[in-house]
Amino acid sequence: MIIKRTIAKEELSDLPKAAFPGQIHVVQTPQEAERAAAYLKTCPIVGIDTETRPSFSKGRVYKVALLQVSSEDHCFLFRLNQTGLTMPVIKLLESPAVTKVGLSLRDDFMMLHKRAPFEPRAYVELQEYVRPFGIEDKSLQKIYGILFNEKISKSQRLSNWEAETLTQPQQLYAATDAWACLNIYHKLQELKETGDFVIENRELEIENS
Repeated sequence: MIIKRTIAKEELSDLPKAAFPGQIHVVQTPQEAERAAAYLKTCPIVGIDTETRPSFSKGRVYKVALLQVSSEDHCFLFRLNQTGLTMPVIKLLESPAVTKVGLSLRDDFMMLHKRAPFEPRAYVELQEYVRPFGIEDKSLQKIYGILFNEKISKSQRLSNWEAETLTQPQQLYAATDAWACLNIYHKLQELKETGDFVIENRELEIENS
């Protein structure tokens, strides 16, 4: 596999869409959060992401509204405005036995800390993890496009994550983001083990431009 260092927006826009293929579970009560966390603690590795209601007013900042945690087959959408950041979920985030993979995790943890204190353990920051593979792009969309030749839709990013009911497009968008982090990690692990990749030659890139 030839790994590109970067991917152009135009090339990205032409790619087919990626979508989480598993089951999505919307978690809206502390009891549901406890059951979801119990399942996720049995997974050796999960993908995580968060969503916050966008603010269109200067100085108005909302708390993180959604925490997405995904295994390969199940993605749980924790609606934090309804459940709070409960102790079972905090224990999941702190568990050294479950590796959490995400992108811009420092920002996610900073937002989550505004809901409750916790000490994140066993996490992988994809922006750093992709460096040895020559990937210079930092966005989830572009990293995914480089590795899978598929694009992740961003159409729901600025939707209302505090809405009474999350729409199906919102649910799929949120689940896909968390699952994509897991997918990227597995792909890079596979490439690392097999050594079956070549980083695109920058000189050739310049000659062909």
